[in-house]
Amino acid sequence: MSRHVTQRLLQISDPHLFADPEGDLLGQRTRLTLEGVLNLARANSGAADRVLLTGDLSQDASPAAYRYLADRCGRLGLPCHALPGNHDDPAEMARSLDASPIDMPHEVDCGPWRLILLDSTLAGREGGHLAAGSLRRLAATLAARPQAPTLVFLHHQPVPVGSPWLDEIGLNNPEDLFALLDHQPQVRGLVFGHIHQDFSAERNGVALLGAPSTCIQFRPGSQDFALDAATPGYRWLELHPDGRIDTGIERSADYPDPLDLSGAGY
Repeated sequence: MSRHVTQRLLQISDPHLFADPEGDLLGQRTRLTLEGVLNLARANSGAADRVLLTGDLSQDASPAAYRYLADRCGRLGLPCHALPGNHDDPAEMARSLDASPIDMPHEVDCGPWRLILLDSTLAGREGGHLAAGSLRRLAATLAARPQAPTLVFLHHQPVPVGSPWLDEIGLNNPEDLFALLDHQPQVRGLVFGHIHQDFSAERNGVALLGAPSTCIQFRPGSQDFALDAATPGYRWLELHPDGRIDTGIERSADYPDPLDLSGAGY
């Protein structure tokens, strides 16, 4: 892979798949919503280089859900890398995705860029945490290539996104992460899922990027759990050899099932 060519990534997040093909999340059959997003990605992102799956791949942590995802992502014909979310079972996810088109690496070289994937899950908890061992490994990985522009991926948001109910279940030790990253100028962005909405901010020159879910969306700025009428989508990122990032959101035209905005949680 040339080290002088812009790399294009697709972030697919929070599909919440079930073993049951008709399984739904608040009225939306999640296999159908994922299909719509993947069809959109195939139509709009033919020049993409790889896919990042940022957690909550399955709602029921079932082998069948993970195998279905692997089959569908395999049809993209791109390298696919995944990390777990709070609804996943990391061990089952690893078993089910073994020898599939989706791998679960800690790091990926992407042209001049380095991608680092972190597991922020806590068994039995909705919120996230980065263990001391994960932080040490992150520090060592960054130290190995200090000149390489780097993106760090995790499931849980490391900063408040403006929805109190959702910020209560974000990453619970972001200060430990930022204490490390603040001394690593090669880190150009933190990319996460979990929040089911478009989010873009910056901290000390580091881009902070959240993504829509491929199923239901959370209403931005809501005090309590609330759904949004925005449609499912994905984030694309263009990583330039000089360390710049261009990014945006693409969304499906509509939902496959009628959308009921009265849902109060799941």
